[in-house]
Amino acid sequence: MAFSYVQTQQIEENAAELKFPKEFANAETLLTSEVYKLLDHRKTQHETANQDQELPAVLMKTYSYTQRFSKFKNRETISSVRNMLTNKKFHKFELAQIANLCPQNADEAKCLIPSLERRFEDDEDHLSDILDDVQTKKCYQ
Repeated sequence: MAFSYVQTQQIEENAAELKFPKEFANAETLLTSEVYKLLDHRKTQHETANQDQELPAVLMKTYSYTQRFSKFKNRETISSVRNMLTNKKFHKFELAQIANLCPQNADEAKCLIPSLERRFEDDEDHLSDILDDVQTKKCYQ
């Protein structure tokens, strides 16, 4: 009986098919760049307040990680990328992955984000155009 339950859970949850646990239904995704901006604001507040207590180590490690892997440096660019991808009707998971990974081309995007394979099966040029727009925003910020 337990085996069939585990098997059912594996079938229901599959990111490649955009099937997520029900707990994620109302959850929103954040770009790494957005998380960095939030943590940077928190860190600045903490420093401004001259608090004697240090920020938690996990917060500082997350801050360093997001600083290193953040693709977009200013709020306007972050907002612009999010709005552009939202207008293209990407699933929130796909949107976050495209913005966080910034794939160079359609083949790379499909390898990294398998759900794009079916969606852009016949229209790879459209996906390439979208990725080019993201790259342009990344370069000219």
